[in-house]
Amino acid sequence: MYVFKPSMQPNQPTLPLPLAFAAVRAGFPSPAEDYLEAGIDLNAYLVDDPPASFLVRVRGDSMQGAGITDGDVLVVDKGLTAQHGDIVVAVVDGECTVKRLSLQRGRCQLLAENPAYPAIELADGQELQVWGVVVSCAKRLRRR
Repeated sequence: MYVFKPSMQPNQPTLPLPLAFAAVRAGFPSPAEDYLEAGIDLNAYLVDDPPASFLVRVRGDSMQGAGITDGDVLVVDKGLTAQHGDIVVAVVDGECTVKRLSLQRGRCQLLAENPAYPAIELADGQELQVWGVVVSCAKRLRRR
């Protein structure tokens, strides 16, 4: 089950945060504090089209192979046209889900990124509504 949040407001205040000038290596330590540049506004960084975007909080582990885990917040752009390979928020027969869209050989499938979950293959008569394309994923690594 996915809980939908209201769309971001176009006049939402920004909160610029300091950004290290150099990328931080995931291997050996680097004195990144010595190289700060102008701040970055996470709203501007994560959201391309605020009026067409909404947030959704993930529940479950079906997309863990794509780096999307339980509790993550997805930014979804409803103004984009979903294409093969996109991760989408979709409704199939009234049930909401986030999956990778597969459009191959005349078939439409919604694919999980966890082998414990089967693909959702749409049969004749089933209704699919794509609410939007996932463009960003925000995750907390440490809970308060």
